[in-house]
Order: sequence, then C-alpha cells, then structure tokens
Amino acid sequence: MPRSARSLLILLALSAGLSGCGTVNEKLSSGMGDYVPQWAGGLPADAPPRAGTPQYDAFMKERERKRLMPAADREKEEQAQKGATGSASGAALR
Repeated sequence: MPRSARSLLILLALSAGLSGCGTVNEKLSSGMGDYVPQWAGGLPADAPPRAGTPQYDAFMKERERKRLMPAADREKEEQAQKGATGSASGAALR
C-alpha cells in the first residue's frame, strides 16, 4: 500500500472516531448537567425542574396558584416559609 493511501486511511479513521465522540457527548451532556455540583458550574440549587417531568408539572401548578393568590396573602406565605427555613438553618449552624 502506498504511503499516501495509508496516511489518507489513517486520517479518515481518526476523523470518523472523533465524529463518533461528538454525538455521544451531545447525548450525555443533556443528562449529566443535572449531576454536576454548583461549585463546578452545575445548576443552582433554586433552579426549576426540567420540563416534561412530574416535578415540573407540580412546580408549574404551585407557581400558578401563587400567581392567582392576592399579594398580601402571598407576602405572608413567603415570610412564613422564610421564617421556617431560617430557623431550621440557624439551628443547623450552631
């Protein structure tokens, strides 16, 4: 086999291998991003769930319920939730 044909064959094999890695990484990256910690560039803790999951449907129902609630009631509920989480996190720090 001539040297130029061998070089061309090696180049084609390498390019085919690299293109295969690109499609695998594309499929893996869509799901693996959920498992990367926030400090390493992952999703923040308060990010909403992914669309199409049962958690997303519950999140949207809760969001719609809060949207339809009067502003005064909404503020009271938010303060109550902050007070409940604030006292729990304060106790954990001590």
